[in-house]
Amino acid sequence: MSGAAAVAPPGRTTTGPAARPAGRAAAGPWLLGVRHHGPGSARAVLAALRAARPAAVLIEGPPEGDALLPLAADPRMRPPVALLAHAVDDPGRASFWPMAAFSPEWVAIRWALDHDVPVRFIDLPAAHSLALKEPAPEEPGEGPERAEPAQEEEVTPVVDPIRVLAETAGYDDPERWWEDVVEHRSPTGERGDGGMPPEGAAPDDAPGDALAPFVALAEAMSALREAYGDGGQPRDAVREAYMRIQLRTARKEFGDGVAVVCGAWHVPALAARTTLAADRALLKGLPKVRTDLTWVPWTHRRLARQSGYGAGIDSPGWYGHLFEAADRPIERWMTKVAGLLRGEDRFVSTAHVIEAVRLAETLAALRGRPLAGLGETTDAVRAVMCDGSDVPLALVRDRLIVGESLGEVPDTAPAVPLQRDLTRSQRTLRLKPEASERELDLDLRKETDAARSRLLHRLRLLDVGWGDPVAGRGSTGTFRESWRLSWEPELHVRVAEAGVWGTTVLTAATAKAASQAVAATALADVTALAEHCLLAGLPDALPVVMKALADRAALDADVGHLADALPALARSLRYGDVRSTDTAALTEVAAGLAERICVGLPPACTGLDPDGAETLRGRVEAVHGAIGLLDTGAEPGTGLRRRWDAVLHKLAARDTVAGIIRGRATRLLLDEGRLPEDAAARLMGLALSPGTPPADAAAWIEGFVGGTSGGGMLLVHDERLLGLVDAWLTGVPAEQFTDVLPLLRRTFSAYEPGVRRTLGELVRRGPVPEGARRDDAAPATGGFGPGLDPARADAVEPVLRLLLGRPPEPAEAAV
Repeated sequence: MSGAAAVAPPGRTTTGPAARPAGRAAAGPWLLGVRHHGPGSARAVLAALRAARPAAVLIEGPPEGDALLPLAADPRMRPPVALLAHAVDDPGRASFWPMAAFSPEWVAIRWALDHDVPVRFIDLPAAHSLALKEPAPEEPGEGPERAEPAQEEEVTPVVDPIRVLAETAGYDDPERWWEDVVEHRSPTGERGDGGMPPEGAAPDDAPGDALAPFVALAEAMSALREAYGDGGQPRDAVREAYMRIQLRTARKEFGDGVAVVCGAWHVPALAARTTLAADRALLKGLPKVRTDLTWVPWTHRRLARQSGYGAGIDSPGWYGHLFEAADRPIERWMTKVAGLLRGEDRFVSTAHVIEAVRLAETLAALRGRPLAGLGETTDAVRAVMCDGSDVPLALVRDRLIVGESLGEVPDTAPAVPLQRDLTRSQRTLRLKPEASERELDLDLRKETDAARSRLLHRLRLLDVGWGDPVAGRGSTGTFRESWRLSWEPELHVRVAEAGVWGTTVLTAATAKAASQAVAATALADVTALAEHCLLAGLPDALPVVMKALADRAALDADVGHLADALPALARSLRYGDVRSTDTAALTEVAAGLAERICVGLPPACTGLDPDGAETLRGRVEAVHGAIGLLDTGAEPGTGLRRRWDAVLHKLAARDTVAGIIRGRATRLLLDEGRLPEDAAARLMGLALSPGTPPADAAAWIEGFVGGTSGGGMLLVHDERLLGLVDAWLTGVPAEQFTDVLPLLRRTFSAYEPGVRRTLGELVRRGPVPEGARRDDAAPATGGFGPGLDPARADAVEPVLRLLLGRPPEPAEAAV
């Protein structure tokens, strides 16, 4: 829930701590209600702890994480980080408890560890919250915004306490109200220390207002709880019962000098008078699972509400700045923005920074705010540094307002063996996980890059999506790869899930590949798996995969399945070549598949509806490319290539084959030089003859010149084919033209604008007379005369000589 709220012992009355005079620290226990990930709450918690000096600190969080708390003091632990809890038998069932440097819980943990004060988690154990149907209410890292309730028959609307308080105060924006009331409250005290008592001051000497913010919000939360009850979160009653039991236990051990840091929404419930028996009754019968917990790195981007984790803050980078800036936060922020924009080659001077600060402060005064907030600073940056444009401002939002910080966790933190092996591999290969997205180009001829490629492919096989392959730049060979890398915190959960397959990335990927090969039912799945094994360098998995591939190929009689499987095998052979992998078994299986496709494809291409014909056309193209890689004949036109050419000739000549497939077969043969141009023109003439239905003829044209494979340029350079298309098109009856128009428009819209323009000009000029050349016909470009005009050409020649730096002819010089 949200921020600075309550100092009140259980059973508080109007004569309790809330009524104590200023200047004296209230008697414990101290219930410090906070907003998760709120820098104002964090400062207030630190001030209260320094003033009260509790004997123990209790934190809202899973008690199983108590053993991990000492790691927070490790100098190698750098927030943002998160506690990760997952079920041992079902690692995919997991929860996160994120903490940033400005999170009140993190500040309280660090203060307790620095002062040798016992610190514990007191929320409902993860063993129970993970076992429940729905995720734990504040999992993962939920802020004051209430998580969605479990789906019950009757769902009470979820209450957003911050919004209610903001609307009560006359604000339409809860975030702006929170900034004004808490985040901007006394940002710098008279001593320049944020209003916090100095370290080492005695409680009696502590400022009397150190605990006042918590008292005020505790009273506000009490009023809200009286009005809204559990706020649409019935599970909160169970959590709060457990926290009350833990608080009683701590008071028996440490006395009343106990500080509790929890969401402010829970403070009234923790202060309520209840019996131990009643609280235990609420916990009776809760389901339970075995869990493991560890610390994992987190990111500012994942703290943002837009990430889907509902942290309750839109701007973690801005909040981090407010927490770190001890004084002059606006000036320091504008300096950061200026540095970022200068790094992007934008001109931002010192004068820009000064004017932006002045504008932000003026806007705050006009809007009645105690200090310029994010809205004012953003408006000032847009106006002064971005020239009113939102384009550079988007960079500021992404890099600074949200931020790209990725935390770090020491090696001593518990981790599954697979995670440890992955960490070692990342260090060995110098592949540091980064929160920001980046491109990685690999040259597989280099040993390190090849090892990086194998690691990334193995992780993809394990569903750990650290990297996604992208189209390479600058080379079409198989020795280059390009990846887009981005490490997300939830990948730690994926690693934990993959840990069931093995203790290292290699053994886990091998085991999973073998298991998938045995379980696969589709031939294409097995061929794709074989390709993946070669890419990932899994030699121990290949025998199992190859056996499954041979079995599926022998039993599968569907030529469509065979056609889907062959391209992956052909690519695998190329990968095997560059990766020095033995692919003899793959070659044998691929050759067998190709032979069966050559036999079964012609019958499969008859009697198809338009959708089926389009699907099979794509398969024909894919098989054609695969055959080119698999052809092992000693000379062109031998071996598999010869068999495949015969298949294409059959497809191109059979009237029973769908038009789009006949057209594509004709085009493939023409492009490979296996079909003379005269024969191609004859096939087109037959396909576009008057006896052919217009829809079938249009489908043939789409197959022949459709797509982006250069069909437009073919028509530009072969005017006989263009003439045939033009003659057919002009002869389509008007009542049928509207039926074929969408298909033709789809075909020709894929051409480049220049190609379409040239085709239009050629058609406008009309056909070339029989026996004549285009040079003797009408000009190719509009605006020119029918022949050469010597007088106009002579007038241009002097200018051309001048441009080319050649001396003028004597006659020209005389002129």
